[in-house]
Amino acid sequence: MAHRVGVIGGDGIGPEVIAEGLKVVAAAGVAIEIVDYDLGGYRYLRDGVVLPDEVVEEWRGLDALFLGAVGTPEVPPGVIERGLLLKMRFDLDLYVNLRPFLFPPSDVDFMVVRENTEGTYAGEGGFLRKGTADEVATQGSVNTRMGVERAIRFAFDLARSRRGHLTLVHKTNVLTFSGDLWERTFKEVAADYTDVETAYNHVDAACIYFVDSPERYDVIVTDNLFGDILTDLGGAISGGIGLASSANLNPARTGPSMFEPVHGSAPDIAGKGLANPTAAILSGAMMLDFLGEDAAAERIRAACADPAAQLDGTVATGDAIAERVHG
Repeated sequence: MAHRVGVIGGDGIGPEVIAEGLKVVAAAGVAIEIVDYDLGGYRYLRDGVVLPDEVVEEWRGLDALFLGAVGTPEVPPGVIERGLLLKMRFDLDLYVNLRPFLFPPSDVDFMVVRENTEGTYAGEGGFLRKGTADEVATQGSVNTRMGVERAIRFAFDLARSRRGHLTLVHKTNVLTFSGDLWERTFKEVAADYTDVETAYNHVDAACIYFVDSPERYDVIVTDNLFGDILTDLGGAISGGIGLASSANLNPARTGPSMFEPVHGSAPDIAGKGLANPTAAILSGAMMLDFLGEDAAAERIRAACADPAAQLDGTVATGDAIAERVHG
């Protein structure tokens, strides 16, 4: 049976790269039923719609969501990010953001598990005396034992299925409340995974290690903000943001998970056929993993790893990868 996938092409280069991702999924022989959604900055500019509750309810009946990129310079910062992306994560309980990093031709291969629904992105905070010389702005970090533990357990399970090593990244020497909760929970959960070796890095040290010794990592687990920053750094040093894929997972499968390239909408090159679609194609492979189409996902990853498939032009690259997947 065909998998029912909600497709949000979004803004800028989003529809272009998603089209190539869907082309490659089809070349892999996986049947999907596409349900298109017109959402993003362009939609907001037309009629003020960001993400209606009824659309979220409709998504609960789908198997997965495939997102290109959203955001335009004309829309004030935060409108689309909070109203669409964060609402999607919160309402569908997409509590794990998973990002893989490969450094070909080296043996570096690690994954970052980012807690995706709490921390500084939860929206706690506000202004006092805004617009005056005495203005105060606060932005808190919300961390619950439940939210922290489920992300950590997911990371331990992932490490157990790989090379058996998990690193917690935080800033426990300064963030003595949230860091303490993360560290205590990590140590307590580790007692259930005695076959997994563990380590800890402060986030600033991890930034250095990402650059000079990434081979030390297998799986990393970290909070929302640190994970956001670290994974963009990982994308930059592992071939560029145009190769960086991601999954926003609801491991309990109480609703669909969402898959998207890490890059933005790049409106300056939209419509020019210059965007690299590989990140979107690899995100499609992660979607197939989630849908149980493991063999097809592996063929897609192998095709994307072929340097000869990395051509100039969005469609040319998509065609070259699709050809290798199809065989």
